Amino acid sequence: MSSSFSERLHRVIPGGAHTYSRGDDQYPANAPEILVSGKGAYVTAADGRTLLDYGMGLRAVTLGYADERINRAAIRGMELGVNLTRASVLELEAAEKIVELVGTDMVKFAKNGSNVTTAAAKVARAYTGRRHVCVPRQHPFFSFDDWFIGATAIKRGIPEVHHATTLVFDYGDLASLQKLFAEHPGDIAGVMLEPATTVGPCDAAPGYDRMRPPTPEVAQWPGNFLRQVQDLCRREGALFILDEMITGFRWDLRGAQHLFGVQPDLSTFGKGMANGFAVAALVGRREVMEVGAINRPGQERTFLVSTTHGGEMASLAAFLETVAVYEEKEVVGHLWNYGAQLITGLETLAREAGVEKHFQLQGNAISMNYLTFDRQGQPSLPLRTLFSQEMIRHGVLMPWIAQSFSHGEPELQRTLEAARKALAVFAQAVEGGVERFLQGPAIKPVFRQFN
Repeated sequence: MSSSFSERLHRVIPGGAHTYSRGDDQYPANAPEILVSGKGAYVTAADGRTLLDYGMGLRAVTLGYADERINRAAIRGMELGVNLTRASVLELEAAEKIVELVGTDMVKFAKNGSNVTTAAAKVARAYTGRRHVCVPRQHPFFSFDDWFIGATAIKRGIPEVHHATTLVFDYGDLASLQKLFAEHPGDIAGVMLEPATTVGPCDAAPGYDRMRPPTPEVAQWPGNFLRQVQDLCRREGALFILDEMITGFRWDLRGAQHLFGVQPDLSTFGKGMANGFAVAALVGRREVMEVGAINRPGQERTFLVSTTHGGEMASLAAFLETVAVYEEKEVVGHLWNYGAQLITGLETLAREAGVEKHFQLQGNAISMNYLTFDRQGQPSLPLRTLFSQEMIRHGVLMPWIAQSFSHGEPELQRTLEAARKALAVFAQAVEGGVERFLQGPAIKPVFRQFN
């Protein structure tokens, strides 16, 4: 295959894309170098291939690519002027809608998740007068800003002073968080975490079923990790902050916080809230958010989030229409049901291929991930690359699994048929070695120190 598109991309864009998870090193050699368009659950590449997609715009597209109803709403927003000199009526309506949905008081809109998570950290420090923010080491990404990236393996260009106040604990291990509070008494401003990834706060609760949303009874389980963190933050005077960038508009329209029975002081949303249009949001309690207010005479100012495009009307109109679709149709239920069928189907195929110990589905129906293990039981990126490579060979792009409302029965059957063929090759690679089946290098972790 010609490398002209890849060469052109790397010539003008550092990393070859504007998100590292879209980079060449995240895909097998037979993946499309560049895409032209998407429609429903499918993407079309410049080389003419049309692939069933499970990346879905890095999980941002929950209804489907180029949804006509959402696009028409965005056009209406453009026709209103796109971006006005003062706050717009549409901006107000969008703000009122999200605080109503989440059950909180105030919101600041932005264009990407990093802006609002960084704002959450700033608000926590401003409100509490404290220095430190705690995040789980198991949650890979909160922000591209120095306060977080400096705490990862990629520290180049970031002075230590910029990330020294970011502390790391283990998700699911309350003692590791309590230890940080003991080591920094009265100086932890907030705890920021995702409600759940492929590992959730109630996985060990009696009655928990990974194929369905957690029930109120599951959420009331005393071991609910989110409730434990919330209670600890309340006792210690720190803010409890949930990053719902991925869980929001997937687990539940109101956020995973609703399912797990917690009330964070601050929450961040993005990705699926506008079916791929650029909207992110910081929402929270009035008392906390008003550190950024300008109508409180004499209050010391906090420069919270100030973005030219935060009130851009095309995306906010897309957000409002996305919510309307969710409210009219059983979008979240479909995502859960489709995921449950996909888990069942893939696990059945893995058993039939004799590789159930080497190809496994982690997580639940709404947030699953496939894991690959070698004959020694160790995680294997070459085997993961091989599975992805073979799925692409049979018309399915599955860098991870993010189903949409556009994934239906035909897509499920197409996926399972591709997986049947991919796992047959996978089984041979487990037995005889993966290298002879790979067309190119194995994928690499995004968060690594060296290329």
